[in-house]
Amino acid sequence: MAKGMREIKRSIKSKQNTRQITKAMELVAAAKLKRAQDAAQASRPYAEKMKEVVASIAAGTKGVKHPMLQTRTIKRTGYLVITSDRGLAGGYNANVLRKVMATIKEKHTSANEYSIFVIGRKGRDFFKKRNIPIVEEITGLPDSPSFADIKSIAAQAVGNFENGSYDELYLVYNEFKNAITQIPEIKRLLPLEDVSASSTANYEYEPSPEGVLEVLLPRYAETLIYSALLDGKASEFGARMTAMSNATKNASKMISSLTLVYNRARQAAITQEISEIVAGANAQA
Repeated sequence: MAKGMREIKRSIKSKQNTRQITKAMELVAAAKLKRAQDAAQASRPYAEKMKEVVASIAAGTKGVKHPMLQTRTIKRTGYLVITSDRGLAGGYNANVLRKVMATIKEKHTSANEYSIFVIGRKGRDFFKKRNIPIVEEITGLPDSPSFADIKSIAAQAVGNFENGSYDELYLVYNEFKNAITQIPEIKRLLPLEDVSASSTANYEYEPSPEGVLEVLLPRYAETLIYSALLDGKASEFGARMTAMSNATKNASKMISSLTLVYNRARQAAITQEISEIVAGANAQA
């Protein structure tokens, strides 16, 4: 009995230590979530303003032609998948990777029909484990990434569409709704179709509207990639906070259950000792 009680007590201590860790991780994720959420919201006005300017040029320039605005026959597709470097975030990575794999299985019959760009160690390891070729990868991003951190992969993903390496480019990431809800999304980034004039503002361009459009369109697409990354970061911390909160609650339940078992075993041991003492006293009487 004493040996069993020691094991229960050791198990309770182990669960208490685990609960301390998961609670600390929950608090850290909550603090990072607030910063990531603010960053995601701050990036949207810039993207919206760029869209307004691009729409103004496209609407005011007759016969404007640019590879990023033209729909082509789909022979090859590009996917830019945004995941995290670390786990312990519930279904954050699994949901995105399941989404992209289901899409690939549905749309393609061979690996020659698509290209993969991936941000995050979890996504990279997932594709490498399945021998799926990766064109470009980025891992080890900070918790508050800057545009410079993903400039190279964004420029290459957009540039490969411009030069015809593939005929459409999709973004696959978790869209942040709130701390509890993150929705895996797959959105077509290129060719740009949602660029429509929403402002009556008049702009003057130097050297020409076409020249400005040539510079702005790739930058606009890269900005949308960065905005999706910030959304993904907020989703990651929201998912991790929720996962650690659930782990903390489960640990507390296990501790309560084990404590109850321990108290019952302790009570039984005390009762047995009293019974033995009484039996010994009666034997001597």
